[in-house]
Amino acid sequence: MLTVVAFVVALAILIAVHEYGHYRVAVACGVKVLRFSLGFGRPLLRWKKKGADTEFVISAIPLGGYVRMLDEREAPVAAHERHLAFNVQPLRARAAIVAAGPLANLLLAVLLYACVNWVGVREPAAIVGTPPAASLLAQAGMQGGEEIVSMGYPDAEPEAVRSLDDLRWFVAQAALGGKDVVLSARPGAGAAERSYRLPLSSIDAREADAKLVEKIGLTHPWSDAVLGDFEAGSAAAQSALRKGDKVLSINGVRVGDGGELRRMIRASGEQGVPALQDWLVSRNGAQLHVPVQLTQSEDKGSKIGRLGAFIGSPPAMVDVRYGLWEGFARGVQKTWEVSALTVKMMAKMVIGQASLQNISGPLTIAEYAGKSAEVGITQYLAFLALISVSLGVLNLLPLPVLDGGHLMYYLWEAVTGKPPTLQWMECLQKGGVAVLLLMMCIAFFNDLSRLLG
Repeated sequence: MLTVVAFVVALAILIAVHEYGHYRVAVACGVKVLRFSLGFGRPLLRWKKKGADTEFVISAIPLGGYVRMLDEREAPVAAHERHLAFNVQPLRARAAIVAAGPLANLLLAVLLYACVNWVGVREPAAIVGTPPAASLLAQAGMQGGEEIVSMGYPDAEPEAVRSLDDLRWFVAQAALGGKDVVLSARPGAGAAERSYRLPLSSIDAREADAKLVEKIGLTHPWSDAVLGDFEAGSAAAQSALRKGDKVLSINGVRVGDGGELRRMIRASGEQGVPALQDWLVSRNGAQLHVPVQLTQSEDKGSKIGRLGAFIGSPPAMVDVRYGLWEGFARGVQKTWEVSALTVKMMAKMVIGQASLQNISGPLTIAEYAGKSAEVGITQYLAFLALISVSLGVLNLLPLPVLDGGHLMYYLWEAVTGKPPTLQWMECLQKGGVAVLLLMMCIAFFNDLSRLLG
């Protein structure tokens, strides 16, 4: 239920802000607005302020909205109202009205990110978990447990790292931009800082998903390899393991942290039924050898080993909060960075350098809406900001059925002194609809693949 409510609220806010941008600038430019609608299809609610021209409507299909203005191209306009029609306005006014919707979404994102910065959020400390053996972190010499102090590009001034999420965001941008990164870290308490270089330029940008995170090595924050509650009848419950045991090694292979222990357990199922294993654990100050017989299950078509116990201690957390001006400035910066990253990703998908699996549809958005709402208000605001940026950038794409397509027409008009012909506009509209339908099909296919996979 929370997922549905969070998704509907997110849609209502994002669509209302987008359409209000169009509406507010249209009124400011002297255009008569006939209807402001949230949603499409049959009107469920409608009202009009006394003496106002605009009818406000909530419609049955909540996947969008529209602002209908007086326009000679859509219906006859009385002579005394012709100056209020959209189509007779100066080019700059028409462009401003069309651009106002996406810009309103971007401004909303700035405000939402700023609110997150002002309120503050608890995030995992920048202490990296044990990286996979083939990852860039492991190849750079990290073993897990290092506290990242600063990050930067080789030819630029480094900046302080506030949290693991802060580090992941910086590294993701660098990877998609094909830039190497230099990290400064303390291997342990009181240890001197060391410098680690990550050759992110060597990464294939088509892996811009969970595989990218795994290849870099920032899969999880550091947590001790401690066992928590056991499932009834599980391999853990049937062994001599106990809650609170800290796993030191399996079959003589050192266990770094909780994340590595989970990887080792899963990997044990790849070769059929897992064999009896020798676990070295620390219990009440003593080290014990415990025989463990894992079970096997299937996950997304692959055989994995299962212990049936909660693994890992809670990671160290930090409060990330900014002052009034710095929080707003970082909201502007984050909106710009997310917008630029979204454009880069779209461009890479168009030219085949990034996977189309990165396109998400309403099912995935609804899922993340619910998950972020469960975590807390700041996470939900950050989710809203991300989707608002995506909506703003998407609508600025030069596709004829989107706001960006209309801006493309106005650019043509500004250069040539006349608008495109009706024949050209009809052809472009059909092409734009085809592209959007294709994107929607890919998004729904990806959503179903994630849910069923």
